[in-house]
Amino acid sequence: MRLIIAILLPFLVFFTIGRPIAGIICLILQVTLIGWLPAAIWAVYALGQYNTDKKINEALGSRR
Repeated sequence: MRLIIAILLPFLVFFTIGRPIAGIICLILQVTLIGWLPAAIWAVYALGQYNTDKKINEALGSRR
């Protein structure tokens, strides 16, 4: 679901993953038509990093 949001409303993804400053910057970038594509790519990348970090933390948490 977050992937669809990342493509349609990129700035919203940053708020859902706990990065509000990046969300505001992404919103400013998304306001322009040319900036929407880089904003969507950035949001998808950040979402992927968030998911990877979450999996790493879960794996390390289970080892302790």
